[in-house]
Amino acid sequence: MIFEHFAVNVADAVSVVEWYTSNMGLKARVADKTPPFMTFLEDSTGRVVIEFYQRTDAPVTDFSKENSLSFHVAFVSQNAEQDKKRLVENGATFELEVNLEDGSHIVMLRDPWGMPLQLCQRANPF
Repeated sequence: MIFEHFAVNVADAVSVVEWYTSNMGLKARVADKTPPFMTFLEDSTGRVVIEFYQRTDAPVTDFSKENSLSFHVAFVSQNAEQDKKRLVENGATFELEVNLEDGSHIVMLRDPWGMPLQLCQRANPF
């Protein structure tokens, strides 16, 4: 089996997609212009990683009420401090950061809708 994507039902898919494409370096591979606005986003390697859509027949999780250690979306960062500042300036909120003994720098943010977003500047990338 090969992982294909992770899907999230959100209240405003158009705005969420716009923020992730403008701020996280993702690009829409498939983007429906009509409800439920099903959009598959790919990372800079061209691999689809996440789908956002807006379905009214399914609940939307209020991630702002969830602990970020229970669920988060993680991105590789070459400079977690710089990316943290840029993302906070663009609507993210800061939650916590950790500097690990191996030199890795991990930053936990929340996107403007409360979804936990982790920046991983790893000393030894996966």
